[in-house]
Amino acid sequence: MLSVRDLACTRAGRPVFCGLTFSAQAGQLVQVRGANGSGKSSLLRLLCGLLPPARGEVHWQGRAIAAQGADYIRQLAYLGHADGLRGELTLRENLDFSLHIAGSRPDAAFCRAVLDRLQLAGREHDQVRLLSQGQRRRLALARVLLSRRPLWLLDEPHAGLDADGEQVLDACLAEHVQGGGLAVVATHRAGSGEALDMDEMNDAIRSDPDHRP
Repeated sequence: MLSVRDLACTRAGRPVFCGLTFSAQAGQLVQVRGANGSGKSSLLRLLCGLLPPARGEVHWQGRAIAAQGADYIRQLAYLGHADGLRGELTLRENLDFSLHIAGSRPDAAFCRAVLDRLQLAGREHDQVRLLSQGQRRRLALARVLLSRRPLWLLDEPHAGLDADGEQVLDACLAEHVQGGGLAVVATHRAGSGEALDMDEMNDAIRSDPDHRP
């Protein structure tokens, strides 16, 4: 469903990575691991179309994402480092606004069930600025769950979560892939799923001075 061919990334004229090729199918969890600066976040931004590649292509269901435009965007849910929440708005207002922009309209019962699972039930009318860092991360995750998109691109989703929150997230990821979804997760944590090691790839690139974007 998702494939990357000879992908290269540069930031501010500096090569971040190059020659990256991999593919992932429905029902898979791909963990992108590596040290800070290894290109994990850049790869996620390339996969969701926020960053243009220096070389290579990203394909979804056999077609380049650049040619699919909004059709591809409607297939994915992206969670970046920043939670993307407005502190002066309530939890429900944040959800309603972001899901409206994304073209999703979950019913009230499903929304209540998701907030309850993420231990945010009863906080719907509280301003987001009153939430802890972990609660804000749970709310950002709620957007992903409510979107019901087949492709999840998550950048360090465990950051800021306590042990209970991490368990809930891991369970949500497992259910997503078991239900036929696909998730690509940038993380420092070891876990189940296919692993894409950016450190190993960058070591190989550094050892070959002719392999450059």
